[in-house]
Amino acid sequence: MSKYLVVIDMQKDFIDGSLGTKEAQAIVPKVIEKVAEFKGPVMFTRDTHEENYLETQEGQNLPVEHCIRGTEGWELQPELNEYALKNHCLIFDKPTFGSTSLAGCVSGIARMAPIDQIELVGLCTDICVISNAILLKTALPDTEIIVDASCCAGVTPQSHKNALEAMKMCQITIVGE
Repeated sequence: MSKYLVVIDMQKDFIDGSLGTKEAQAIVPKVIEKVAEFKGPVMFTRDTHEENYLETQEGQNLPVEHCIRGTEGWELQPELNEYALKNHCLIFDKPTFGSTSLAGCVSGIARMAPIDQIELVGLCTDICVISNAILLKTALPDTEIIVDASCCAGVTPQSHKNALEAMKMCQITIVGE
């Protein structure tokens, strides 16, 4: 069985930086453990903004500077960054919620060898996790897309739950609730 793990935006600014939450901090050990124990390829995304973030549409709707390329807040959680570098994992820098590069990459892989499952973990459930889960389901409609709710956190606990329910309706498998 061909399985991939995608770790979404486990970056300092979303964990304990400018947009961090106690819920995000709480999942860090679970995500590190899941990555360490996963049998298969692991990929990462990084929310990536430039210095002009506040001038962008997202910056006008969310006027909190975060994940500015090259800053400490942009960096992956240290243990995850170390894993990614040591294991030569793909890291997708994405300027918006969903990564079309990630979807394109796994689509290309799937043309060469079927992918049975893609599991997602990370932050934030209600913005970037749901966006990437739906992009992956769109790109690979016959691949099981799984989200481990115990390794995700949303902007709020309620928006986390709402996103999980929305993903269920889009035939994304939710585990770890």
